[in-house]
Amino acid sequence: FLEAAVGEMTRLVELTDGRAFLLFTSLRNMERAHEMLKDRIDYPLLLQGTSSRRDLLDRFRADEHSVLCASASFWQGVDVRGPGLSLVVIDKLPFAVPDDPLTSARIERIRDEGGNPFMQLQIPAAALTLKQGLGRLIRSAADRGIMAVLDSRLVRKFYGRIFIRSLHGSPVVNKFDVVKRWWVKE
Repeated sequence: FLEAAVGEMTRLVELTDGRAFLLFTSLRNMERAHEMLKDRIDYPLLLQGTSSRRDLLDRFRADEHSVLCASASFWQGVDVRGPGLSLVVIDKLPFAVPDDPLTSARIERIRDEGGNPFMQLQIPAAALTLKQGLGRLIRSAADRGIMAVLDSRLVRKFYGRIFIRSLHGSPVVNKFDVVKRWWVKE
């Protein structure tokens, strides 16, 4: 998966001339992808964990062609307005780790009440996180950009529709050529 994902990330980063957040659901995949991307792209490549969050964001904003590999802490509360951020790539749907103590307790409570934790907790929480990922990209009415979700479950699983609906009418395409034509035309 990661090799194919990095291939797509490379094509998308080249299309937008950098200006990208590459967001990962695991630190391991983030670090491995960063290593793989070093030799594939010619843009400043930043990695979460190599410097403070503030320093990374300052460096990202200072060079509008930067690419930042990051994880959960960059899904929220980050503001890069205008063309400095034109692409957000998300490797996998952002489901919470089920063995996290808080998530585990919530799952257990829903089960104890006869509910379905996947439908009542895990999908809505992940859909909200995905929406927040889109929020990194579109910060004002003048912003435009591409959000790419590289997880096939978005179109392959029944719950993918829930994620797509959470994006409130954003066009969904799965062909690079369509994205390229839209990006170049705009």
